[in-house]
Amino acid sequence: MTFQSPSPFPAKGAQDQVAFHRTELAVILSLYGRMVAAGEWRDYGISSLRDVAVFSVFRRTAEHPLYRIEKRPKLRNKQGQYAVIGMDGQILKRGHDLKTVLRVLERKLIRAID
Repeated sequence: MTFQSPSPFPAKGAQDQVAFHRTELAVILSLYGRMVAAGEWRDYGISSLRDVAVFSVFRRTAEHPLYRIEKRPKLRNKQGQYAVIGMDGQILKRGHDLKTVLRVLERKLIRAID
């Protein structure tokens, strides 16, 4: 039986993945909680890939995502690293600041009361 102690350095594959930071997730999950309370959203999924981190929002578990919130660090100096993408693949908002990009989804939470 061979025992290997954990390396103090992360694996090479772990460095190649893009992920959301804790503060970014706090902003996203705050919006997600409000939308769940309003009955708009029901489920989410998080993917960390080589070039992009994706937070997908679902109305029901077994369907395509309503929205995808993407983080692409390679676009940081160009169009902005954050984007909200609709169900049809259309980019709804792109920018450098996550809170301002997510405002496009907060508008859907505001409704007129009869």
